[in-house]
Parts: sequence; C-alpha cells; structure tokens
Amino acid sequence: MKRKVAVLPGDGIGKEVMEGTMKVLNAVADRFGHTFEFQQGKIGGAAIDEDGSPLPDETLRICRESDAVLLGAVGGPKWETLPGHLRPERGLLGIRKELGLFANLRPVTAFESLLDASPLKPDRIKGVDMLIVRELTGGLYFGTPSERRQNGKEVVDTLHYTREEIERIVDQGFEAASKRNKKLTSVDKANVLESSRMWREIVEEKAKNYPEVEVEHMLVDAAAMKLVQNPAHFDVIVTENLFGDILSDEASMITGSLGMLPSASLRSDGFGMYEPVHGSAPDIAGKNLANPLAMILSSAMMLKYSFDMNEEAESIEKAVKEVLDAGYYTNDLANGSPKALGTDAMIKKVIYQLEEADATAGIMEAYA
Repeated sequence: MKRKVAVLPGDGIGKEVMEGTMKVLNAVADRFGHTFEFQQGKIGGAAIDEDGSPLPDETLRICRESDAVLLGAVGGPKWETLPGHLRPERGLLGIRKELGLFANLRPVTAFESLLDASPLKPDRIKGVDMLIVRELTGGLYFGTPSERRQNGKEVVDTLHYTREEIERIVDQGFEAASKRNKKLTSVDKANVLESSRMWREIVEEKAKNYPEVEVEHMLVDAAAMKLVQNPAHFDVIVTENLFGDILSDEASMITGSLGMLPSASLRSDGFGMYEPVHGSAPDIAGKNLANPLAMILSSAMMLKYSFDMNEEAESIEKAVKEVLDAGYYTNDLANGSPKALGTDAMIKKVIYQLEEADATAGIMEAYA
C-alpha cells in the first residue's frame, strides 16, 4: 500500500524528532510491504523566516494533496515579539481551521516502567488509560471579536460555538467511548457559562443514541482536581477547546513527561494531522536531548486512524513499550539512569525492536 504523507517539522526539536519518525515509518514500511512518500512543508517560525507567513499557501497545497499530515512543533522566543497574526502558533491554529480538523484525540497511558517518572504517586496512576477528545476549531481561540479597546484599557475575547460544532465533537466522544470501556465524562462549566449549558444539553440529547455508554457531567475545576486525585476514574473525556487544552497538558504529568504524549487532529472523513503534545523546546534543539517517542507514537496514531493499519500501529506501540520496559529512557524520563539515551539512540532502539520482531516472526514461521 502506498500513502502520501505531508511532513511539517516546524521549529526547535520538531526537526530532529520528525527525522527519526520518518525512519521508524520506513522500517514499518519495509516490514509490512508499504510505501510512504514524504513531502516536506514549512510552518511556524521556520515559515515566517523564509516566507513571511506562519502558514504559506504552498504548505496548505502539500497537505491537501496528501493522505495525512505529520507535524513536529512550532514556536519559540525568537518570534515572541511579532504581532499576533504573525506568531508561529497562528500557523498551527490556521492549518487546523483550513483542513477542517475539528476533533483532537489525546491518549494518556501510564506505562508500567515509567510510574516513578510521574510526580504523582505510582498507586494513583497505575493502570491509567484514558482518551481526551477536545474540540479544536471553535471557542475562545477562534471567536471574534478578539481585540484590545479604549487605547488598551479594555480587552475582549469571544467564546463562540454553533450547535453543529458541539454536536460533531460530542459524537466523536461517544463513538470513542463505545469502542473502549463505555464511559464518557463530559467536562464543562455549566454553572457559569451559557455555552456550557448548551453543551450539556447536547450531550444529554446525544446520550439517547448511545444507551450502552455511561455518561457523567463534570465541571472543569472538579475534573482538574480529579485528574490529580484519581486519574484512573476516567476513560474518555470530551470537552471544548480551551478546557481540553489545559486538561490534556495537566494529564501529561501522569506519564511523567510531555515527551510521551501523542495526539491526532481529525475530520469526519478520517483525514488527520498527527503531532506530539510537547512544544518546540528551543533550549535543547539540536543537542540530541529531545524525547522522540511522542512523535513516533503520533505516527502510530496516523497508521491507525487515517490508514486503517492497525497491526502496523500496534507494532510501533509494542516496540516503544519494549524499549521502555528494558529500562532505556531519554533525559526527561531517566532520573539519573545509566541507560539514558539521546534522541538518535532512542530512535535506533525503537527501530531495532521493530526489525527484531520481524526477524523473530520469520524464524517462528520457518519452524512452524
């Protein structure tokens, strides 16, 4: 099978984790008889420096002609003084909007071998396996007007949603819950916000179509506390843009590092953009210190959600788990371990596990 993948390394460590991920995908292609055709584009600060825009038209063309998009990370201090519409993050918000990527999926898994890396007590996070489904193209981040007034003495941001925008992301939450453990937590602020009251009404309406799914409503502040107190309580969380942004970053501490969290941004036809949750980390860029696992796991999500390559996705996830179980970590997780690896070495370990599994399978087949 042949698939075209748009590759947007972005800024900072995005370039090195992306390079390693393409090597992992090539190893998967060799093992399973696929071909991945990569075409690179610019986004964020790198695009500003070369084209004067955080999201050039050429990048959008490349993405629209591809079967899926891999994105590294954007942003950094270099561009912080630019006007708001020229910030690297505008490229990220813009590409989500332009490609219609309204549903963000962020799995949060507590790896057994990383329990001690989390600031939370191991007994609190053991067995955690949740999915956060976040609305991505509405809410405060996109509402208008968003401006300063009265010579800077006033400011306004607008939280805006249509019924259709809420319905489609709630459906995504229910669909995900129905395929997992059939429990959905809808997070809102219905005691204060009218948008949240409408959100809660729609969840109740949609629940009638999913009688097998247990539904609970939780205020966002209570959900934030519950994520620390008892994260294993959650299976699927569905929420709006701002709340999802904050809660998913909080949930990253369950894994011990942002460097372990992949994500998928999807639209209804299965097309998606896949990116790690972490930022561009310019302070360690080019130093062979970045954790590439979130980017690698994001590529596994691409195989699963956009290409229906479930076995191939599981082979990547299994390789990552085996490397961690063997005690190999990058510096963000190592905690002084003598087996701490740099970016390049971690990538090689994952590829070795993929190739070793292939070789073992061949031997087993020969002796069957």
